[in-house]
Amino acid sequence: MPDTTTPSVLFVCVHNAGRSQMAAAFLTHHAGDRVQVRSAGSAPADTVNPAVVEAMAEAGIDITAEVPKVLTVEAVQASDVVITMGCGDTCPVFPGKRYLDWELPDPAGQGVEAVRPIRDEIEKRIRGLVDEIAPASQA
Repeated sequence: MPDTTTPSVLFVCVHNAGRSQMAAAFLTHHAGDRVQVRSAGSAPADTVNPAVVEAMAEAGIDITAEVPKVLTVEAVQASDVVITMGCGDTCPVFPGKRYLDWELPDPAGQGVEAVRPIRDEIEKRIRGLVDEIAPASQA
């Protein structure tokens, strides 16, 4: 019998204004409803980085409605895969969860030119993640 549970992924960075927002948007874009997507920050910013919004718009993804969210224990507990991006020891660790740490430059304070390569690397990693945890059905 096929597994009908939908995998859930939580992206965590410090401000939830750049890397984790891009990763969540790309995962939603590439996997659709095959994956539950969350993002959060250990010290969320007030708004998403405008250069990140611009870089994602260039990729055809609108994240203007996104707002940084605070990391909660509940969000971690509800996720199958937790992908951290520079939040260090502030990310709670629970047994039975899969943790990945993606070392990526922080786009905070950077212009869109500096954000583009970070965006492209995140999308490449997201494509690999989708192939692994939520491949398109072969039907």
